[in-house]
Order: sequence, then C-alpha cells, then structure tokens
Amino acid sequence: MGVVTKRSSMTFYSDGSDHYSHRVRIVLAEKSVAVEINDCDADSIPEDLASLNPYNTLPTLVDRELVLYEPNVMMEYLDERFPHPPLLPVYPVARAESRLYMHRIQKDWCVLVDQIQSGKLSVDELETTRKQLRDSLVTISPIFAEKDFFMNEEFTLVDCCIAPILWRLPSLGIELPEEQCEDILKYMDRLFEREAFQEALSEFERELRY
Repeated sequence: MGVVTKRSSMTFYSDGSDHYSHRVRIVLAEKSVAVEINDCDADSIPEDLASLNPYNTLPTLVDRELVLYEPNVMMEYLDERFPHPPLLPVYPVARAESRLYMHRIQKDWCVLVDQIQSGKLSVDELETTRKQLRDSLVTISPIFAEKDFFMNEEFTLVDCCIAPILWRLPSLGIELPEEQCEDILKYMDRLFEREAFQEALSEFERELRY
C-alpha cells in the first residue's frame, strides 16, 4: 500500500484502482497523516463497511465516530483537520474558485473517465469518449504554462483531483500529443515527482505506468 500505515484512530477504506480513492490518498500523504489504509476490492467490500457507510461504497474514511463517504468532503475535512500544509487557499474568493474547479473537473473529466472504465461502452462510444477527454486536455494545456500548479503557485486539492486522472491516461487508451501538450506534460512531471504522490500510489496504480 502506498501511504505509510501507522497506529491511528483513522481508517481509510480504499480501492487501489479507483481515481477517487487515489485523490484522498494523495491528501493523506501530503499531510503525513497517521492512517490505517484498508485496500479493498470494489467487488468484495468488507462486511464491516456496510455498518459504517449506508451506501456501502468506496472510498470511506473513518475518524473515530465520524464516517465520511464522499471523496471531496474527505479531502476538505483532512485539510481542515490537519492544516499544514494547507491545500486550499486562505481567502474565501480563492477557496470558492478552487471548489468550482473541482466541480468542473468532475463534470468535464471524471464523468468521461468513469465511462471509459465502466466497460459498458461500444467500440465507437469508447473511441468518442476517449477523443472527448483527450481534446479537452489538449485545449486546456496552455493554462499550465502560467503557474506551477493548476491556476495556483502552490499545490492544492485541485491538483489532487487532476493527478489521478493524468496518471491513468495510458490505461485509458489516451496519449497526449507532445507538440500541443508541452505545458500539461511538464505539469504532469511536477505532480508525479512529488514524494507524497509516489507514496500515495497503490500497487495497482504503480503497475499502470511501469
């Protein structure tokens, strides 16, 4: 498992293949949180999870009496519970903008990733969906030339949402054209070289790229 497991009152039920679980593991690693990582199979969820999470879904974060089962809520909770390093801007306007970016990532990219990974698309639908995601990333690439991270000089929760998607591009059957995507490719290198990102990778995720 990627994140170092320590004695802790916090337990994270994680699907090692799931990009939503991945984003939370990145936050845990960035914060150096003492957490027990329970790596689960989505098709074989532990029985005790049903008593904790009414939807019996992954990921699920348990911190003493608190149970969270929505990834972005987990991320913001962890950022407030462990304030250093901060992963959301201090000022309300900038925080709201970051939340809006996360919402757009969900609407514009995560939905497409989920469709590609669902195994329910026809060959034509699969290629159309891949093209839609690829074209969206190509179009937005120049934005990454402006700052080291997504619309910010500092690494934030927004980057935690983007990184798992970009890491999965080869497994999704998507290759970004180098000439058009130089800026986003450099951004990817910055993300993937982070110590916390590497620590957060599950065994499954490591095999996606090597």
